[in-house]
Amino acid sequence: MSDDPTQVQDFFTARAADWDTRFPDDGPAYRAAVAELGLRPGSRVLDAGCGTGRALPALREAVGPSGVVLGADLTPAMLEAATRAGRARDGQLLLADVTGLPLRTESLDAVFGAGLISHLPDPAENLRELRRVTRPGGLLALFHPIGRAALAARQGRRITPGDLRAEGNLGPLLAASGWRMTSYVDEDARFLALAERED
Repeated sequence: MSDDPTQVQDFFTARAADWDTRFPDDGPAYRAAVAELGLRPGSRVLDAGCGTGRALPALREAVGPSGVVLGADLTPAMLEAATRAGRARDGQLLLADVTGLPLRTESLDAVFGAGLISHLPDPAENLRELRRVTRPGGLLALFHPIGRAALAARQGRRITPGDLRAEGNLGPLLAASGWRMTSYVDEDARFLALAERED
């Protein structure tokens, strides 16, 4: 994926209208990943690169009516699709680039990023931005509803040694960005890496 925000927007704009119909069975995987965060009622959470907002209902359920759920995405068409799907009821949608979020420092308890890591233009710097908006001890979930091997097969490619989501690459990347990886799962049915913000 390009590090040019306009190219990223063009890529997702062209796919926004039918994004949810392309992946109709991902709901349970999203709910399971959100459950791994262990959010409590009243928590403040961001879905970074929320797309059509598929995680927002599970995030809202986890934090309850007293919690705060934000969904930020760079592509207006994805946020429009989230609104059409009724997901704006579950969280406040923000047209924002995760490389520079319009949020106060240490204002969140957790960040959820589905399919996010491979679309970050400068992963180390961008993960530092997610750290900035998360309180000390706060959590980060990097998720994909299928694992690396299954995704590569779906896209007709092979996994390369430089894959950012490989455990040996992701752990040091997170550490260099102020996160400590606490859990890593890469299986056909899902990819989920959890990290805690270091002080």
